[in-house]
Amino acid sequence: MTPTAAEPAAAATLLGRTLRRVFVAAQRVRSPRPIHPRGLTLGGNVFWGHRDGTSGIHWIDDPAPGDRTEIVARFSRSLGLPDHLPDILGLALHVKTDTGHADIELASTGSGVPLRFVLIPRWRPSRGVLTTLVPYRGDNGPVLLRARPLRPSLPSGLGDIDEELRSASWQLTLSYATPGGAWHPFALLSLDSRDDAADIRFDAGRHIIPGARTYPWVRAIRQPSYDAVQRHNR
Repeated sequence: MTPTAAEPAAAATLLGRTLRRVFVAAQRVRSPRPIHPRGLTLGGNVFWGHRDGTSGIHWIDDPAPGDRTEIVARFSRSLGLPDHLPDILGLALHVKTDTGHADIELASTGSGVPLRFVLIPRWRPSRGVLTTLVPYRGDNGPVLLRARPLRPSLPSGLGDIDEELRSASWQLTLSYATPGGAWHPFALLSLDSRDDAADIRFDAGRHIIPGARTYPWVRAIRQPSYDAVQRHNR
């Protein structure tokens, strides 16, 4: 039987169940975060700029140049390895919307094809890019997001990054692309250290940016692990 648009493929369902078991086992020895245990909470804004096209996702396309929205973010090391070792770097964004909030989760990957779909360990967040790895479903088809660091050049240690971002904002360009297409910049992300920033839990599968949807196969792979971890934490 061929899966419909609302049904994930059997392989995606099997992979999702396998990842759920791995996450549940990891949480028994590393709670409350089985991955991304070491992180830095940041605050800042997204500033929209001029765009050379439309993505098919309202959150990207609708704001006028110069519009901004507040965000809380968390930069983290996925495996929690010591700072002198490379790790999969993560950047999660908690953005305000007209209907509440949405989460965007980015990880260190390559920028071109096929490396934009490959997790790449890095020492420093300023070298390389971070992408959503899997696409959103927009009105025009699949859409990936990318954050490309601009300035300053950040060190590898979380403590050193925190100190650096108390005197200078970390600026990154946000872009979108089809899975095989060119990247189109649409906004500037500006982040700095905030002592009063809340420790927020992120779930990009359930808190989706306005105008986007999740493909069934993406949901089948990712959501079982997220739900299991959240239930444990509650």
